Amino acid sequence: MTAQKGAAFLLKISDGAVPPAYQTVAGLRTTQMSVTGDAVVVTHKGSQGWRELLSGAGVRAVSVGAAGIFLGSAAEARLRANALAGTLDDYELSFEDGEKLRGKFLLQRLDYSGDFNGERNYTLQLESSGQVLPA
Repeated sequence: MTAQKGAAFLLKISDGAVPPAYQTVAGLRTTQMSVTGDAVVVTHKGSQGWRELLSGAGVRAVSVGAAGIFLGSAAEARLRANALAGTLDDYELSFEDGEKLRGKFLLQRLDYSGDFNGERNYTLQLESSGQVLPA
């Protein structure tokens, strides 16, 4: 397996059409994805003092963080509208090797910042709702 470029890790949002088309959210400078799961412990007397976990059980979630520069796109406007309304939407995570993950996410946090004579920066945090599957 070869190393992959971080610049090719893209966050895209659905345009809401059927079938959906996905647009890159903005000028992404950093992106991060975390996959977490809660374990279901099934340790019993016969476990000989070792913890045992139940495979496939528990709650799994995907969290996505991103930061960069907004470019005034339609994808940005949709993202901002979702943040203000607390709306779930379809997102796609795209990687350099062509792999894609798609699912519904809730925009938990959207922060803007900027200074005089500079670009408008943002940071965002998305949390999955339901399955996140390969596309």
